[in-house]
Amino acid sequence: MEHLNVPPQEHVKVLDGQGWVGLIDHLGTESTIVNAARVSFGKLKSDMDERDVKLLEYLIDNRHTSPLEHIVFTFSIHCPLFVRGQWHRHRTWSYNEISRRYTEIDMEFYTPQQLRRQAESNRQASVADPDFDSSALVAEIDAHNKHCMALYEKLLNSGVCREQARSVLPQNMMVTFWGTVDLANLLHFLELRDSEHAQWEIREYAIAIKKLIKPYIPNVAAYFEKKGQAW
Repeated sequence: MEHLNVPPQEHVKVLDGQGWVGLIDHLGTESTIVNAARVSFGKLKSDMDERDVKLLEYLIDNRHTSPLEHIVFTFSIHCPLFVRGQWHRHRTWSYNEISRRYTEIDMEFYTPQQLRRQAESNRQASVADPDFDSSALVAEIDAHNKHCMALYEKLLNSGVCREQARSVLPQNMMVTFWGTVDLANLLHFLELRDSEHAQWEIREYAIAIKKLIKPYIPNVAAYFEKKGQAW
């Protein structure tokens, strides 16, 4: 049996290779969208033509999103706990994740190679500063990770239950979870998270998701590219 923390075959690495997002499964095609939009006519098509693409663009333009809900994607995400916390604010997804109540295998921590400065004008934003020498602070983060892990193992070895011992693990511990979402809500997630206003770490995952799903929804991706968005 493979460990959950092993990425699926179709995946994109992020966070300097420390994290990844993989496509586990998907349901539906772009033809599904236009067929759903035309269901009242009682007709089905298996291939997209120019007229179908125009309909697809019309649906997105006018936020007629229900036909897009018939396409579904399931991802496996390996990310720090603080990214998971932001992700789970999107309640239209379905989630299941590894639990430290049951296992202590494959435990690792996210340690950034370079730290960012706090933005002066926005409490929620950070600023990349090439002149900021954070190497000593990064080393302290690494030492803190090792100390937390040692304390966690000491608690377990002393007979403390996992559900309490896990409380000493920091927010940068990596976690693996599955997330399933329909295309309409996924596009909303990408709009918010692949944005200059989003935290850099979760934005890396949004960009990776675009790379994974683009082959399955090429005309949807082309629509946003024509609007000046990167896909």
